[in-house]
Amino acid sequence: MKHTKVKNLLNSETTISEVNAKGWVRTFRNNQFIALNDGSTINNIQCVVDFENTPEETLKRITTGAAISVTGALVESKGAGQKYEIQVAKLEILGDSDAEKFPMQPKKHSLEFLRENAHLRVRTNAFGAIMRVRSVLAFAVHQYFQEKGFVYVNTPVITGADAEGAGEMFQVTSLPLDNLPKNEEGNIDYKKDFFGKHTNLTVSGQLEGETFAMALGQIYTFGPTFRAENSNTSRHLAEFWMIEPEVAFNDLNDNMDLAEDFIQYAIKYTMDKCQDDLKFLESRLAEEDKSKPQAERSEMSLLEKLNFVLENNFKRVSYTEAIDILRDSTPNKKKKFSYIINEWGADLQSEHERYLVEKHFKCPVILFDYPANIKAFYMRLNEDGKTVRAMDILFPGIGEIVGGSQREERYEVLVEKMKALGIDEEELWWYLDTRRFGSAVHSGFGLGFERLVLFVTGMTNIRDVIPFPRTPQNAEF
Repeated sequence: MKHTKVKNLLNSETTISEVNAKGWVRTFRNNQFIALNDGSTINNIQCVVDFENTPEETLKRITTGAAISVTGALVESKGAGQKYEIQVAKLEILGDSDAEKFPMQPKKHSLEFLRENAHLRVRTNAFGAIMRVRSVLAFAVHQYFQEKGFVYVNTPVITGADAEGAGEMFQVTSLPLDNLPKNEEGNIDYKKDFFGKHTNLTVSGQLEGETFAMALGQIYTFGPTFRAENSNTSRHLAEFWMIEPEVAFNDLNDNMDLAEDFIQYAIKYTMDKCQDDLKFLESRLAEEDKSKPQAERSEMSLLEKLNFVLENNFKRVSYTEAIDILRDSTPNKKKKFSYIINEWGADLQSEHERYLVEKHFKCPVILFDYPANIKAFYMRLNEDGKTVRAMDILFPGIGEIVGGSQREERYEVLVEKMKALGIDEEELWWYLDTRRFGSAVHSGFGLGFERLVLFVTGMTNIRDVIPFPRTPQNAEF
């Protein structure tokens, strides 16, 4: 008999004389009540065992974590909390779980303990909910862009280009590390490497994405990116997923409109599809808040925060205006910021970004027109010669969630900027070609997918919203 998903059984319109369900035991009470979960929903289905007619040996094997198959009647539940339960006529143990050794016992575990057991943590309510939300959010990303006629482009994971110019890249090589070939100058001879040149894991698909936008009009990428940045923080990963749309003929204002519309769509879609999971995560966050000092507690519940983003236009503020606000702010004057804002040109830190969003404007903020010298080479220079058409979207609790810009479409200006930064023109000859042949105004942005998942789930550590986090000194699993 084919098994039915627990979600479908719980949503059934009627009782059913015989059903089969398969899943993992969450709890087994009084030798009679099994809470069964198969990952299709946050909710368990109660399976009632006739313990008097079930062999003692079988009852002993019904332990937390065991995989089982139950067959019986789907009936209205006598207990509170669920509409239906299964009266078990036949039970089969598919896979035993040693109750003494199984780490995911039905009790509260610390997030750090769960990270150490990332291969099993998805069997908990919280991580099951997070990963279902992540899956739906990922689908919403594709649905949004596909509905708007964007072309999905798979940009390379291995590349010779450093899109950000930060140099924090993972090198890719097949050379023997214990016997590296050297050239006549005594340097590593990359001509003998697999690709015949120095290559890395990508930090962004943007540059390649731009070339496709200049032929297909509007494209998006959604794939893994890598930063060899030694940041052991709750906001950074060495491997994460990026969403990067690029649109020909869009200026910075169009870019801001697109980013705002996209984020609101993805959040709304997920709220519609993941109601049970988000309600659970909301109560989890409220419980976590109780242990924090009053000043650190969320002013809004999770669902209130999500609705707040949907119902409020993002405030658009120039970098120059933001600097004035920060310079005159109480935490800056009282030296409460770790990085004091003294003058125009400062690179904003997450504490500044969160102050603007959470304390000053109390809504999502789009900052634009940043100083050229703190932004990447490909951003369009403004007429003032000192700022670029860059934008960052700042969210409560997160800080920067999107970074984007109108791209520098003028060949001569782009070459000058590359020379000033010491970027090799020969390395990026193909990128410069897009400015030689039919260049036009175009814009795009990058959204770190995990930061969006972080916001939607209410989690506070980015390691908890990706299946297997990659961080400094940690590539377990």
